[in-house]
Amino acid sequence: MQCGIGPGCRFALAAALAVAALPMLAVGEARADFRVCNATQNLVGVGIGYRAKAGWVTEGWWHIEGSTCKTLIEGPLSSRFYYLYAEDAERGGRWDGPITMCVAEKEFKVAGVTDCVARGFQRAGFQEYDTGEQASWMVQLTDQPASGGDAETAGAPQQ
Repeated sequence: MQCGIGPGCRFALAAALAVAALPMLAVGEARADFRVCNATQNLVGVGIGYRAKAGWVTEGWWHIEGSTCKTLIEGPLSSRFYYLYAEDAERGGRWDGPITMCVAEKEFKVAGVTDCVARGFQRAGFQEYDTGEQASWMVQLTDQPASGGDAETAGAPQQ
């Protein structure tokens, strides 16, 4: 799958962030990771951005089939803020946000978020997720209308 940043593919992002006062307890073994669930029927390409010890990093593409989930980061989360960008491979829409980071046409791991084009990458707008320093987080991508008729994404502590 090639997830380009073409001007013809647009879905605005409506962030509906679920907030929990206390971490939820799950029966059985607790998971610690950052997962993305694709609640659409289409293949989606996902990129993630985060602050590492050496600085900003963006990486992708995870290919997530419709009605499935994938773990993007395994183990307890080490940052409070994570950034997500996704594209619908079949319909050309996207889930994006106001934070500019670097992406590439094919699989990538990019250090730094400045001078994307000069370094041979593309710029994309990522949506910020404040995990509240939870050990786990899950984002769900949907194509159901939110307020304003835009595509929706929601993030919440993972159970």
